Amino acid sequence: MQTQTEFLQLRSHLEQVIVGQSALLDRLMIALLTGGHILLESLPGLAKTTAVTTLASGVHASFQRIQFTPDLMPGDLTGTDIFEPQHGTFRFIPGPLFHEIVLADEINRAPPKVQSALLEAMQEHQITVGGVTRPLPELFIVMATQNPLEQSGTYPLPEAQLDRFLLHVVLQYPSADDELLILQRDRARHYGADKPVLHSPLHPQQVLQARREVAEVHVAPELERYIVALVGATRDLGQFDAAWAEYLQVGASPRASIALLRASSALAYLRGREYVVPDDILEIAPDVLRHRLVLGYAARAAGVDANAVVRKVLAGVTIP
Repeated sequence: MQTQTEFLQLRSHLEQVIVGQSALLDRLMIALLTGGHILLESLPGLAKTTAVTTLASGVHASFQRIQFTPDLMPGDLTGTDIFEPQHGTFRFIPGPLFHEIVLADEINRAPPKVQSALLEAMQEHQITVGGVTRPLPELFIVMATQNPLEQSGTYPLPEAQLDRFLLHVVLQYPSADDELLILQRDRARHYGADKPVLHSPLHPQQVLQARREVAEVHVAPELERYIVALVGATRDLGQFDAAWAEYLQVGASPRASIALLRASSALAYLRGREYVVPDDILEIAPDVLRHRLVLGYAARAAGVDANAVVRKVLAGVTIP
């Protein structure tokens, strides 16, 4: 594991800037180490944008923040062909998606046409404009945010797009002690005037090398079968409780199995190990599964949400 030490140091440095969001930092690092996209959901003010910006600076990657709004057009993301009258030809002007790390702020405020353009980028790592397909940077990942409260003027993300996110992370408020530390650090930096300096030797090529190392983290055959059993259990809740049989319209797809394997391998890597243990799978499973489940009316009527379904599955499937 040639780059493991450097990534552990980066994880430690990020904690110098972001306080009280240890789970968030782990999930951002997992997304970076697997090349998977991540959806962050929380109330405003919980350091989502700051964390993503700091991570991008820590790996010296090209970074672009895009504020999603209802009047956004697909060309605002992908770029467009501009006519040059002096030459009588069109020239392509790349859009903000042609960066290595893209922060899609309040992603659910953009209309479906914009989401469809983003979907091609997320799944195929390419963009098609004017009949010409152009590849995106090899490191490319989307880190998106959404506010769970404000629903006016928003567009629910389609299930096909949600399934492309490796993780869906729901953030909570920091503890009182952590919030006190946030106040003290903000004052020490003269209310944000003095920017924290993050010294990191990592560069995009080392991130790509780390992704190959994560893919080589050992996963025992028993744990591979356990992952498949967990994901498969989301398609048949009746095996655990007959009353839950009608709670789900759609369970998780095989893409969830792939995501759970990759995410647990990256988590083991961050823990300084070269092998996955069941606790890695149990820890990251809720973030991998919650956005891939489509609940039926019976579940909503019974007050059962996706998190409750995931807990039911984790408790019902035997750990190897």
